[in-house]
Amino acid sequence: MLAATLLALAAAVLHAGWNLWVKQSEDRWIALWGQMTCAGIICAVVLVGLGGAHNIAWWPLAASAVIHSFYAVFLARAYNLGDFSVAYPIARGTGALLAAIGGILFLSDHLSVLMFVGIGIAVLGILLLAGPSDNKHVVAALMVSVTIGAYSVIDSYGSRHMGGNLYPLFQSTLQAVTLSAYGLATGRRHDMAIALASTWKRFCVAGIASVATYWMVLIAVQKAPVGYVTALRESSVVIVALVGTRYLGEKDMKRRVFAACIVVAGLGVLIAGR
Repeated sequence: MLAATLLALAAAVLHAGWNLWVKQSEDRWIALWGQMTCAGIICAVVLVGLGGAHNIAWWPLAASAVIHSFYAVFLARAYNLGDFSVAYPIARGTGALLAAIGGILFLSDHLSVLMFVGIGIAVLGILLLAGPSDNKHVVAALMVSVTIGAYSVIDSYGSRHMGGNLYPLFQSTLQAVTLSAYGLATGRRHDMAIALASTWKRFCVAGIASVATYWMVLIAVQKAPVGYVTALRESSVVIVALVGTRYLGEKDMKRRVFAACIVVAGLGVLIAGR
């Protein structure tokens, strides 16, 4: 469980970093498409070098790739509509709660009472962190959270089924295919060509960060319940609260710092209950 804890916390830092880059991009959808496509190409090359794999969990991989396409579309929309420190906490906090419930219902995960309490405190702090917002912002973030809960459960099943490190490589490769299909179908090929010419290095760096983030999460869920890992991963909202108020000029710093402390307290209870 210690390894799962450290992997989830490290993933939180990387996840906050690449999401900040997406939020600061002029075209958030192109930023997500570019980084995830670069990640998929890199993972495909690694898979070819490794010579493939046996016992591939095809249906979870296919389902996850499709859901991640919706995730990217919804996330770009949420970042277009709301503050970073509003959209991110609502999406990640509610997504973590849905993933925890899904892990219990579909993966036979077991969480102690203290772990449930810790998740509840952390989610409460995350929602307080987001604060008051209009319905349009909240709905956009909640749509992201539904995809997070769905792909977290599906990928946890697939990762446990395949074992080892190969599932994240296959997942990122297929995800690049579905995102590219969507991007081409919606007529964004020219926009992507322009973005690649000037931003391909950033796409590659962000892509590597996103793959590393999710690799840590999917290795962690092989060792611990989905709810435990996803809740710890959402410690990234604390980083987002500080970045949003200090560097992006978003308001109400006192409330957000207080809420971040509640999140940290909840995560402490969660770890204590393992």
